[in-house]
Amino acid sequence: MTKRLAIYAGSFDPLTNGHLDVLKASLAVADEIYAAIGIHAGKKPLFEFEERVKLIEAATRDELGEDAGRIKVVSFDGLVIEAARKHGAAIMIRGLRDGTDLDYEMQMAGMNETMAPDLQTVFLPASPSVRTITATLVRQIASMGGDIRPFVPAVVAKALTAKFKTK
Repeated sequence: MTKRLAIYAGSFDPLTNGHLDVLKASLAVADEIYAAIGIHAGKKPLFEFEERVKLIEAATRDELGEDAGRIKVVSFDGLVIEAARKHGAAIMIRGLRDGTDLDYEMQMAGMNETMAPDLQTVFLPASPSVRTITATLVRQIASMGGDIRPFVPAVVAKALTAKFKTK
């Protein structure tokens, strides 16, 4: 039987409980998921690529146990459809928080389908408890010394606190 491979792309800067919620849900859709970290030369992330890999791996190990082995962390620097092709993924996972996300993601799914008709986009709604979380807001709260523990896995909260203590 052929493995169902999926790709879930994002900056994951940092990984949030929302990202983790979508990763958990994606395990019901695919046998293996590539958490694909987008690398953009013009952007300066808070966490370097290797730091994000370690945080995703640690958080998924803590939250998913044995299923964490079904998630592989990779990078990409071009179109996500090219990253999907490179890794043999036939499914693209996209998380939805609200109607605004749906409108944007529907446009992206249409464009991606034109460029890669063999890649199926699957939308997964975020659980109500994580729908308001964005990595941007988490970074802002952390930078001002706020409590980010409700929004990110424990390992990420620790890394964020350390990151802003050194700044």
